[in-house]
Amino acid sequence: MLKLSLFVRLEAKAGKEEELAAFLMQGLQLANQETTTPLWFALRFGKSTFAIFDSFRDEAGREAHLNGPIAKALMTQAKDLLASPPNIERAEVLGAKVTA
Repeated sequence: MLKLSLFVRLEAKAGKEEELAAFLMQGLQLANQETTTPLWFALRFGKSTFAIFDSFRDEAGREAHLNGPIAKALMTQAKDLLASPPNIERAEVLGAKVTA
């Protein structure tokens, strides 16, 4: 069962919106390689606001993700793509329905 999650709000710099969108789409390839990240979404809210939502079975999985390739790539690109630092919120999953 998915017990924990992260919600990461991202605000693109002016003129960098499509670059951030492309970066997030590439993130899916990395997320697919993370065995401890069973649920991962890249989201867009309007022109310049984006987010990543992912869920984990346990704290070890969440920490592995926070220290993994997606987080490292995001922090490397943050100054170029983001208007402000990522807003990372940790959350507890109270209920989930996931079907494919």
